[in-house]
Amino acid sequence: MPKKSCKKLKGQTAAEFILVLPAFLLLMCALLDFSRMFFVQINLQDAVDQAGRFASTGNHLPNPNSPGTYLSRVQSIIDIAEQAAWPGVSLTNIQISSLQGGNGSAGGPGDTVTISLTTNLKLMTPIVAQFFPNGTYTFTSSTTFKNEPFPANQTN
Repeated sequence: MPKKSCKKLKGQTAAEFILVLPAFLLLMCALLDFSRMFFVQINLQDAVDQAGRFASTGNHLPNPNSPGTYLSRVQSIIDIAEQAAWPGVSLTNIQISSLQGGNGSAGGPGDTVTISLTTNLKLMTPIVAQFFPNGTYTFTSSTTFKNEPFPANQTN
């Protein structure tokens, strides 16, 4: 049996590599995009959960611009959510509402409160991005909880 030429095998390997490389790179980029999407969703849900745990206690954060004063409950809840979000993830729309106080209210003791937030993530891979409006994916996370029986004067 005659031996096969090494040049022919090397050329065949290079041709196969060139054919497979674009599909492999596309698959890897798509994997990265979808991994980022899952990571951001988990991170946003964690931020909403942390804000909800803080809000249920009726606490307020100190005002960094005015020592000795406190932020409103709603602003304190927003700040906690923003602090819990991963750097680079922008929380574009945070809504806080309670059954008794309505939209923009963190409610009083025993009130049921809902916190929801929305943000957009620009996708990196053009082929994946074409399946989403404007190449971005919109996330919405929310949580609903019942406030603890804190003193009623803490509702501001």
